[in-house]
Amino acid sequence: MLEGSLSFSFSFSCANLKLNHSIKHRINYQGLKQDMETVLSSPIGSTSKLSSFIILLLFLFSCSTFTSTEAYDALDPTGNITIKWDLISWTPDGYVAVVTMYNFQQYRHIQAPGWTLGWTWAKKEVIWSMMGGQTTEQGDCSKYKGNTPHCCKKDPTVVDLLPGTPYNQQIANCCKGGVINSWVQDSANAASSFQVSVGAAGTTNRTVRLPRNFTLKAPGPGYTCGPAKIVKPTQFMTSDKRRKTQAMMTWNVTCTYSQFLAQKTPTCCVSLSSFYNDTIVSCPTCACGCQNITEPGSCVSKRSPLLASAVSGPGKSSNTPLLQCTSHMCPVRVHWHVKLNYKEYWRVKITITNFNYRMNYTQWNLVVQHPNFDNLTQLFSFNYKSLTPYAGLNDTAMLWGVKFYNDLLSEAGPLGNVQSELLFRKDASTFTFEKGWAFPRRIYFNGDNCVMPPPDAYPWLPNTGFRPVISQLQSVVTILASIVFLWAFV
Repeated sequence: MLEGSLSFSFSFSCANLKLNHSIKHRINYQGLKQDMETVLSSPIGSTSKLSSFIILLLFLFSCSTFTSTEAYDALDPTGNITIKWDLISWTPDGYVAVVTMYNFQQYRHIQAPGWTLGWTWAKKEVIWSMMGGQTTEQGDCSKYKGNTPHCCKKDPTVVDLLPGTPYNQQIANCCKGGVINSWVQDSANAASSFQVSVGAAGTTNRTVRLPRNFTLKAPGPGYTCGPAKIVKPTQFMTSDKRRKTQAMMTWNVTCTYSQFLAQKTPTCCVSLSSFYNDTIVSCPTCACGCQNITEPGSCVSKRSPLLASAVSGPGKSSNTPLLQCTSHMCPVRVHWHVKLNYKEYWRVKITITNFNYRMNYTQWNLVVQHPNFDNLTQLFSFNYKSLTPYAGLNDTAMLWGVKFYNDLLSEAGPLGNVQSELLFRKDASTFTFEKGWAFPRRIYFNGDNCVMPPPDAYPWLPNTGFRPVISQLQSVVTILASIVFLWAFV
């Protein structure tokens, strides 16, 4: 884990250095050569200066050879959102295209208020009309007389239409309010589409220019999109399944997610407990931030008489988070409790608690990594799917709620939690309660990595010797015995 953190920090620093062109152009290799000559000719401190110079050269070299891994997810290494543009027909001054976003991420979905897609036109294109989506701004269309375009902006921003949109404005896979489910959880609803009629554009494959600078918000930052790439035209099957048609032209845009870009602080944490130890290991203090004493409205106590007015305050309409005041200040907490031990089985209870008074989590999911998932026997009130990102390794599970029963994690309060129990079969070669083996290695909530307690804080088996506990009574007895011993010699 430490190695992974170091590699991320190093790669991230190198990536930032790569992206900073101003710094790159300031590097003067002739100046470096002169400094090298000065270092070699100086009789005092030449060794230390030479060492520093070599370290600098190695750093610059590594930044030019290593790439950033900030968007890499070890549990879903191939997950991404692919945006496909299919040009289905030509018009007198442009083309008609169907744009479809496919969510190929196993457990990361896009929840309300939904996705926002943007790009920059390569020429002076305009959008004449749209179906299944709309731009957030029309822009300056004053030069057009008669028919006015839907959007004249150089960098349009598109959002999905809401459910209940009239049928003559819909196309397939549209009008879900921008919500896209994850591939494992609901592959039938893991796509979203809209149709756009583009004018002042090319009318052949050679004259069409691909849009640039794609951005995807879902609903906030976190996704980084690559350039559009022309691919083999998409083929479509007719309704009678007897004929294939083909797009005039197709290009793809691939967007990958990074939790480090999505938010400055984590969004969830993990607490632990067990039947064999009275200790309840809470989430780490300030795991998702600390209470802001200078801003009294940053959180609210669950026993506060002003709770009702704070929840329905002015921030409710803008979806501004309002968290319950806790030591960890995380919107979501996942509690893992080792509940029972049988001869051939052992049982775990999982509880997910929402501490946000203004947020309901629809279609939530949980990803848990534990070596005993290869012997999961029974699961209660949750759906389960094994994730095997690497061949031969079955230690990761995706859990989510049962539809119309507990697939909605309600806002903070008496109903703001969901729970289930897992029954594992013991493997004699690996099973143990010692050294925290019964607790998960990592947990993701809605695709974001949750903060785990430090390993030395895990509940340990009594009398294992790994964590000697000295009670207060024992301390008092020891002190009194020492006083008596010293008094006897005085």
